[in-house]
Amino acid sequence: MEQPIQPSQHNTKQKRHKSRQRQAAPNVISQIIFASRWLQLPIYLGLIVVQGLYAYKFMKSLWELMTNLQSMDANMIMLAVLNLIDVVMIANLLVMVIVGGYEIFVSKLRTKDHPDEPEWLSHVNASVLKVKLSMSIISISSIHLLQTFVNAANMDEKTMMWQLFLHLGFLVSAVAMAYTDKILYSTSHKGH
Repeated sequence: MEQPIQPSQHNTKQKRHKSRQRQAAPNVISQIIFASRWLQLPIYLGLIVVQGLYAYKFMKSLWELMTNLQSMDANMIMLAVLNLIDVVMIANLLVMVIVGGYEIFVSKLRTKDHPDEPEWLSHVNASVLKVKLSMSIISISSIHLLQTFVNAANMDEKTMMWQLFLHLGFLVSAVAMAYTDKILYSTSHKGH
């Protein structure tokens, strides 16, 4: 014969059920937020397409340099080479953003013990990626600035001045980021 549920037992079961429901809601929300990182995947795939476009641009520029080499003077050749270097540096920047961003924000890359794994990937984090990106941007800006000064006779002084100020702004920003990272690193490792 089944015994009737006592009111105190019924209240206890209800409380446990409500407690599980309250715990389940934040857990579902946490899972949705955690899974939302995968929304970045199409962005990284799009950057891979952009990298392909830069590879095409590089090959096209290289072909133009090779076919027009006889009619070019030294400055024109230097500008063409700087343009090729610029494309390579932007492609490197894309690789850092794609690989580093995916590794940090989306999912671990399964490259352990792969012979082609880049050395920098083994210790990539948001701080390292930020410094590498700022250094790449400064390098790209330097190439643009060098192109401007090689072609100074054909450039407006105001344009050259603004490019120089922009480059200096990149430098100051990079130094400020590095200094901030240094402060944050030393603060977080003081007690260790």
